[in-house]
Amino acid sequence: MEETNEMQNPVNEEMQQNAPEATLNQTTDVEPAAEQPTADVQSEPAPVAVPEAKTEPEQESEQQQETITEPTVEPLAETVAEAAQPDEDQPKEEAEPEADYSQCSREELLAALNDLLADDVQKIKNRVATIRNRFNTLNHEAQQTAYEAFLADGGNKDDYNQTDDAVAEAFHKAYAIYRERRQKYAEALEIQKKKNLEAKQQILEELRQLIDSGEESLKNTYDNFNAIQDRWKAIGDVPRESLNDLWQNYHFLIEQFFNKVKINKELRMLDLKRNLEQKIELCEKAEELIVEPSIDTAFKGLQNLRAQWKEIGPVPTEQNEEIWQRFCNAANRIDERRSEYYEQRREEFDKNLLAKQALIDKAAELTEHTPQSTKEWNDLTAALDELLKVWKTIGPVAREVNEEIWSKFKGMIDQHYSQKKEHFGAIRDEQTENYNKKIALCLKAEAIAKREDWKKATEEILALQNEWKEIGPVSRKVSDKVWQRFRGACDEFFAKKGDFFKDRRASEKENLAKKESIIASLKEHQFGEDKEENLNIIKDFQRQWAEVGFVPMADKERLQKEFRTLINGIFEKLKISAREAEETAYRERLRNIAGEGRNFVHSERQELNDSIEKLRNDLNLWENNLGFLASSKQADLLKEEFEKKMQGARQQLALLQAKLRILDETEKAEKESKDNTDNAKEEN
Repeated sequence: MEETNEMQNPVNEEMQQNAPEATLNQTTDVEPAAEQPTADVQSEPAPVAVPEAKTEPEQESEQQQETITEPTVEPLAETVAEAAQPDEDQPKEEAEPEADYSQCSREELLAALNDLLADDVQKIKNRVATIRNRFNTLNHEAQQTAYEAFLADGGNKDDYNQTDDAVAEAFHKAYAIYRERRQKYAEALEIQKKKNLEAKQQILEELRQLIDSGEESLKNTYDNFNAIQDRWKAIGDVPRESLNDLWQNYHFLIEQFFNKVKINKELRMLDLKRNLEQKIELCEKAEELIVEPSIDTAFKGLQNLRAQWKEIGPVPTEQNEEIWQRFCNAANRIDERRSEYYEQRREEFDKNLLAKQALIDKAAELTEHTPQSTKEWNDLTAALDELLKVWKTIGPVAREVNEEIWSKFKGMIDQHYSQKKEHFGAIRDEQTENYNKKIALCLKAEAIAKREDWKKATEEILALQNEWKEIGPVSRKVSDKVWQRFRGACDEFFAKKGDFFKDRRASEKENLAKKESIIASLKEHQFGEDKEENLNIIKDFQRQWAEVGFVPMADKERLQKEFRTLINGIFEKLKISAREAEETAYRERLRNIAGEGRNFVHSERQELNDSIEKLRNDLNLWENNLGFLASSKQADLLKEEFEKKMQGARQQLALLQAKLRILDETEKAEKESKDNTDNAKEEN
């Protein structure tokens, strides 16, 4: 660098005096400033500024007004403009083809990565990065699914050991091979750049010697000069830190050579003509880039053309302005396309950011309160999953905010799943306690099954059954087993009790004949048009049916089903609503079990009130959940399903309330009847 710095001032002075020889380095203010190239494109730095530099048209005008002394040499095949023109035969980095992996599975991503490994490592970087990001997302989802399945099967959260499956292991191995190859490629590239630097430094030394030598003819000197240029252009990239100094030294020596040889007029005109042809070719290439589909490819191509343009010397004065404006027009159109493209991208990013921020706000609203029931937990999980699906359909946002908003959204979802995990862990503890309680009831039922004090034992075993209903659920793995044990003990007791009372079966055959007779009469009866009278007739048949005693167990279900089907058919035929039929059936049921006592009435009323309260709570919850559903096709389908469910629940609620009124009326009638009987006894 010391040598270069010492030589700068003489060059600038000489260039101001001899414009034709200085043109190769007077490009500082010639062209509009180009956009910075991407990080992967190596370009030469701008040359050292020259005092009073002029635009390209002005420079060439001055240069051609200069009187050129013709050296006594033969015409040369090449012109001096080749001194700075880059070698077109050097390999150029091809734009990496775009690929969409957003719909690929993990197995397809693994296959795509293995296919890419067969290609040059420098041509697959972007596609490998896209594949890796997509695979990591899918692999995380697969691991989460496996973890939830483990917990759903009754596994303990502390026993879970997360491991990679075969697909993940194969992918990591393939990616490790890619990284190793890329590292080797980078190391080899850096070694080659250092060798290129040494080779170019050697050429600089040869160029200095050529300038200092004076024995050869001008033609031989220029032939050697052209050979040096060809070798210089054939050498590849050098380390970036050495690029600026190397480039400045090279162009300084080029200028010195031109100052020495004093190119003759004929050679200069040939040079101007060849420069014009080269710049026309660059204009054509720039105009082709205007219609290039890839904005990135077009911009990189334009940067390369701009670098070549700076290295080409002047053109004839009368065509200088025209050719320069042609190139500028093409360059400006490419720059405008790029600006419009990135402006559209920024607008899309802003819209996507607003959409994702809305999802974050919705997730914050949903997770503001902690669910209290299992259903609420599951509903909240479904709502958050729906938000996550919507998130994935929204495009990208600006890189500087992407990580922040994703971390915020994902953090709320992760917190929900963490809290849900704790909640269901507590449920499992409760299920274990319920299991122990049910085992205790099984032991008691098994003891009662061996007793023969039928009345007391029956009361106790019925009490155990009621107590069983009050105990909460147990794990699905043991639920059926423990229930079969308890039911087996109960069945054993009632079977023994049935055997004990088998003498009651004597009248069952008679009752069987009576019920079959009732069915036959009901089938033959002709109903009229009076709806109320028809209901009374049906009630009378139902009363007769209820008054008949027990029938054989083998025929009980058959008879009941046949009678019920017949009654329902009559209701349908007479156009009596299901509600009226249900109420009628319920009245008959109460009439059939009359005399069971206040315990039965209290139990029945409690059961009806509990069912009514549950339906009301469910309706309130469903109505509340409908308010959280966003407007979408899937959400509308879900709303429609909820509305059907709510309509059925309202109808069931109305029927339960009607049954409660019937129960109250029946209890009131029984009480009045009992009071009248008591009064009659007192009078007697």
